[in-house]
Amino acid sequence: MSWITRSDLENRKEITPEETERALSDASNQVLRVLPEFTYKFQKAYSENGFYAPTDNVDWTPGFWTGEIWLAYEYTGDDRLKEAADIQIQSFANRIEQKIDVETHDLGFMYSPSCVAGYKLTGSRAGRDAAVKAADELITRFHPKGEFIQAWGPLDAPDNYRLIIDCLLNLPLLYWATEETGDHKYRDIAEKHIHTALANVVREDFSTWHTFFFNRETGEADHGATCQGYRDGSAWARGQAWGIYGTAVGYRYTGRKEYIDLFKGVAGYYLNHLPKDLIPYWDLEFSDEDEQPRDSSSASIAACGMLEMAEYMEAEDAAYYRSAAKKFMKSLTDHYAVKDYQKSNGQVLHSTYSNHSPYNTCNHYGVDECNLWGDYFYMEALTRLHKSWNSYW
Repeated sequence: MSWITRSDLENRKEITPEETERALSDASNQVLRVLPEFTYKFQKAYSENGFYAPTDNVDWTPGFWTGEIWLAYEYTGDDRLKEAADIQIQSFANRIEQKIDVETHDLGFMYSPSCVAGYKLTGSRAGRDAAVKAADELITRFHPKGEFIQAWGPLDAPDNYRLIIDCLLNLPLLYWATEETGDHKYRDIAEKHIHTALANVVREDFSTWHTFFFNRETGEADHGATCQGYRDGSAWARGQAWGIYGTAVGYRYTGRKEYIDLFKGVAGYYLNHLPKDLIPYWDLEFSDEDEQPRDSSSASIAACGMLEMAEYMEAEDAAYYRSAAKKFMKSLTDHYAVKDYQKSNGQVLHSTYSNHSPYNTCNHYGVDECNLWGDYFYMEALTRLHKSWNSYW
């Protein structure tokens, strides 16, 4: 296998402030351009042949589209964006009231970049109330035996007593709910989950499991596995990026010094398993010698996590991770961002949602396409580089 060397990484160019602003302007204009089609409808989780289809507020991903609208609003101040986001907040309020497709831990992905963001930016009471109700729903998925939040499906499913690494980015909804309401039950559950997750999903070499199972009767740790990675022992690229960002926000909320070391290990594994252009293949097992699809969304998530953790590190470490993030964004803006609106209504090409392999249980869809979280975190990373940003997470 052949991955980028440390000297290669050091020699890569960083995105400049001027390039950052131009890319953020282009991304915001793309949001405005497609807004008429995606105000009362949401973008589907992934594009097909480069184009998102309109869909209802279902699945775990629509909050990322609303998040793009809010980020574009922050950059442009255009009231059309605020009006559209407020309409979507009403949809999220209805979704949690009616409990439509909420049997998942992904309520943070749904409600943080949509409703919490709207409350932070505009004081939206509808956004605040919907997000608190979503936090109430999320903590119903907590299992005292094992001390974790179950990822998917019915809570009594015998074969589904597990967490997944993605949930690290759902926890900020719970920390926010405690800050907002003064009720510590949300934070208590978040801290139990993150402790359980990081104790089990990070391997000795700092690669990560996608999912980890526990014994339903005793709560004891059982085994790691993958659903989305290439194989059980490999490192799914997006999962490794969730680990980078998840340890960073975990440190912000808990102040646990050991999370800095975990972050360095998980980020180091990621940086040591990148191809020459810094945008990973869908699993970090693969390098430039392999004919495999990329996952550009992973690079945007990792960039956000590195920029987040750099806020809390000593100057030398902070500079290193900020530089890495800027190099990711240079590659993304130069080679992956949508430039021709006739070919895509998304933001970033060459992402992978779900890729089948002989060793996993995935369906094959959203491969070499845009996806909503990739587009959202691309805009978030650019926003973080453009200004001092008040996080939605």
